[in-house]
Amino acid sequence: MKINKKKFIYLVSPTKIDKHFYNELIAILKQKKVSYFQLRLKKEDFKKKLIIGKKIKRICKKFNVKFIINDDVYLAKKLNSDGCHLGQKDMNISDARKLIGNKIIGITCHNSIKLAKVASSNKADYIAFGAFNTSITKKVKYKASVNLIKKARKITKIPIVAIGGINFNNYKNLLLNKANFLAISSYIWKNKKLKPQDAIKKLK
Repeated sequence: MKINKKKFIYLVSPTKIDKHFYNELIAILKQKKVSYFQLRLKKEDFKKKLIIGKKIKRICKKFNVKFIINDDVYLAKKLNSDGCHLGQKDMNISDARKLIGNKIIGITCHNSIKLAKVASSNKADYIAFGAFNTSITKKVKYKASVNLIKKARKITKIPIVAIGGINFNNYKNLLLNKANFLAISSYIWKNKKLKPQDAIKKLK
């Protein structure tokens, strides 16, 4: 079975952005494997996220990568990013549309086909399922399986993003089971053996 060779990585930012981050991001995006980059900073204030976001947006634009903001629709609007990602407890999709218009809106659906149906009927641009594996980025509340992707494929044609503990050892199985994109964070940013640009090189 042939693996999809296109830009299948949905890269999620590290939880803290230091001065080395921007050069690392450039080195990663140069490899042309990333379709989306999501800024996910839970502990920074709005002003700091705005400063960081402006720098990242320029880098993403240069490498033709979609720049997505996690949770914060107001930040997405202010930065004029390519879109935002909404969890189930964030703003609902119709209110988000009123604020950012025809931008990309992705929805977290955990491990629920019911939530996927709702997101699909609300015209989400992609749905995210997970966690497929244990993750060091966040505590796993919902466990998803490749079966879920197969079921979702039968009810919707919108892209599916798989999330949660994805690394070199388990990523191929998700692509073979028709996940469109793989959301990856810790494997890249917290890899004890490889630099970020070397870690991503191994995902082919």
